[in-house]
Amino acid sequence: MNPFSPRQSVITYLMWGLLIWAGGFAIVTGNWTTLFIASVTLALTFLPIVFQSWSGIRIPNAFTGAIVFFLVATLFLGEVGDFYERFWWWDVVLHTGSAIGFGMIGTILILMLLGADRMTGSPRLVALFAFVFGIAIGAVWEIFEFVMDQTFGLNMQKSGLVDTMYDLIVDCVGAGVGAFAGYAYLKGRQDGWLSGMIGTFVADNRHLFDREEEQDTA
Repeated sequence: MNPFSPRQSVITYLMWGLLIWAGGFAIVTGNWTTLFIASVTLALTFLPIVFQSWSGIRIPNAFTGAIVFFLVATLFLGEVGDFYERFWWWDVVLHTGSAIGFGMIGTILILMLLGADRMTGSPRLVALFAFVFGIAIGAVWEIFEFVMDQTFGLNMQKSGLVDTMYDLIVDCVGAGVGAFAGYAYLKGRQDGWLSGMIGTFVADNRHLFDREEEQDTA
């Protein structure tokens, strides 16, 4: 029995529709650059779904939709739609959103390490790890932007140091939100959208978190 639902979130379907429409329009108008970016972005949006089938890890549809939206917003809307130049807040929103996601991933990773004893872990320590994890990923990305600018003459850092510091600041905010979602989950408050998503992930992937219990019953 296939553990993965064939249905995806509305956001995922909307993003797929946008990319397919943009690709078709690019063919009609002969805009091969747009066609290439739309095609590559569309292919990348299937990675979370392929990853689920390959790894046996179920990702909540809402989180998959968020990943798909981030890819489209960064690669397609940001570059083809020139949203980074049109809207000063576009980069801020994307950095904050990605940091929230990485903060939640940090929470999930530490819960996987705790295994069946996850609920005995200190919510504050788990939140601290998730917060640091989210910031660390943001810092690695800033290093990547610097290397790309210095090596290939790109302008990923825009205004240089100022852009980097603003990005790190919003990364801290986003990582804090993601870490707090993990804290709320461990405190038994799963009525929020983010903490509920963590709860859904844990419930759908019991084999990742209850290894000790499985060994005892084997």
